[in-house]
Amino acid sequence: MPQDSHELPPIFSAYRIPDPEAFATNILKAFEQGSAALAQLAERPDAKSGPYTPASEFSAATETLTSFVRKWLSDPIKLSEAQAEFFRLFGALWNNVITRMMNKDVPALIQPAPGDNRFKDPEWNHNPFFDFCKQAYLLACKWAEDQLAATQGLDPLERHRAEFYLKQLTSAYSPSNFPITNPEVLRETLASNAENLLKGATMLADDLRRSGDLMKISQTDPSAFELGRNLATTPGKVVFQNELLQLIQYSPTTEKVRERPLIMIPPWINKYYILDLTASKSLIKYVVDQGFTVFIVSWVNPDERLADKTFEDYVLEGILEAVRAVQDETSVEKINVLGYCVGGTALSTGLAYLAQRGEEPFQCCTLLTTQVDFSLAGDLLLFTDDAQLANLDALMTERGFLDGSRMANVFNMMRPRDLIWPYVVNNYLLGKKPFPFDLLYWNQDSTRMAAANHKYYLREFYNGNRLAAGEMTFGGIRLDLKKIKLPIFSVAAREDHIAPAASVFRGLQMFGGPVEFVLAGSGHIAGVVNPPDKVKYQYWTDGTALSNIADWQASAVEHPGSWWPYWIEWLAQQSGGWIPARKAGTKLGVIEDAPGTYVNAH
Repeated sequence: MPQDSHELPPIFSAYRIPDPEAFATNILKAFEQGSAALAQLAERPDAKSGPYTPASEFSAATETLTSFVRKWLSDPIKLSEAQAEFFRLFGALWNNVITRMMNKDVPALIQPAPGDNRFKDPEWNHNPFFDFCKQAYLLACKWAEDQLAATQGLDPLERHRAEFYLKQLTSAYSPSNFPITNPEVLRETLASNAENLLKGATMLADDLRRSGDLMKISQTDPSAFELGRNLATTPGKVVFQNELLQLIQYSPTTEKVRERPLIMIPPWINKYYILDLTASKSLIKYVVDQGFTVFIVSWVNPDERLADKTFEDYVLEGILEAVRAVQDETSVEKINVLGYCVGGTALSTGLAYLAQRGEEPFQCCTLLTTQVDFSLAGDLLLFTDDAQLANLDALMTERGFLDGSRMANVFNMMRPRDLIWPYVVNNYLLGKKPFPFDLLYWNQDSTRMAAANHKYYLREFYNGNRLAAGEMTFGGIRLDLKKIKLPIFSVAAREDHIAPAASVFRGLQMFGGPVEFVLAGSGHIAGVVNPPDKVKYQYWTDGTALSNIADWQASAVEHPGSWWPYWIEWLAQQSGGWIPARKAGTKLGVIEDAPGTYVNAH
């Protein structure tokens, strides 16, 4: 039967406006609300030059990529070759489109990389228009990356910076980020008479109201979680506190426990409960259930009153004071210790300090995604050059701290395709609330950084790499990592963007004692928070090649599942025999129930 002349072709049948009048009304309302929100955004620090702001990063990206283009244009022959390749690719794509419009099957010229969820809607493959948008984008990205890789005369830092900002640019200009070229957004806009865009404008305004210094896009539904109710629920007591931390001792779940207790030192960037999310994901609960007495540091969320607290203070008055409290509470002279991320870096610094003084309060040490050599520290090195640190110093000196939203913005920029643009699309274009996710709730529960502490950390470790170079002095003592002789268990994560596995691995060569190295699957968080019952990722052990991480992995043994049980076996060998379970706060007394008050401070 012939098709009615007023009917749309089948590939466009889903793209109709049920109520044009309602559609026009909602479009106008969304435009009005969105314009007001964007005007507010233009008045915020986001739109102004300053440390880690989008405006500053856009300026840096423009300068970096312009410099790259100048080098590219300076070679006419290579420019001509690059243009010819560009036109060849798009000529082939156009032929592909014409062939498809003749109802002939033809293989795609390029496919999204595995794990790229931007193009999962079936219309990206079935509809010629959206398929063209997708392939044109992917071909253009590959062409730009190839040109950058082939450009000569860039020093390693210039190339790294150009690669980083090219990733920002290509992530931003994906057709999935625009209503007219995203089939899911377009369908929803038409089907709902643009109510999705109106809801999105409202959510944009709500995010602006809730944000700190910089815009914080909601990555999860914050109303779904509450500390002590469905996060950080492992029973315990706060048994010690000072102006930098609270110390939590967890209640035993076994009749007997290992003699030697374990204290965990988490990072002070974000909060400790990454190790105590929901019960099924809690590393703390898992260790307690294996018969260990577990303590953890819960760092204060500092304000201007702690502006002058230094990195040295965080080690001496923070970590080592907490260690003495554990020794007093348990009457054990040599305890075990675990450090995570910057908590592990501070712990390693403290270990070198103690070793130089001939003090040995620890039997063994576990380091999770911890760097001590920052020469391979990845994208974060791009944010710690002298000029950026000077601007950051001025801001922190004025305020006494660095607002958590600025570091959160840096971490999100390291994975824009996963941590920025999916939420722009879901929240502001589709008008949907983000899905409740405990890990992302923690990710958005950011903390401030005390000015003196953070200045030291960025300058001495990232910018100067002085601990690895043997140039760092601490408490008047020059530090040497080779003096650290105790057994170390180190975990790196294969896809870690914050503490790259290659960087972690290189640092291990600097310790003076035995090191058990494990490479976990996934990234900085999921590689650590990987409970055994999920069998979600994998881990590698027993590598024999020590030259670099790639050779080590090639020579290692791969195991399915979580590294937690493997680590527990190692830890048990360092933890002595069994004794009756300890009640929390027996000697130090109980201040309050876990999770305590410091973790709830905003």
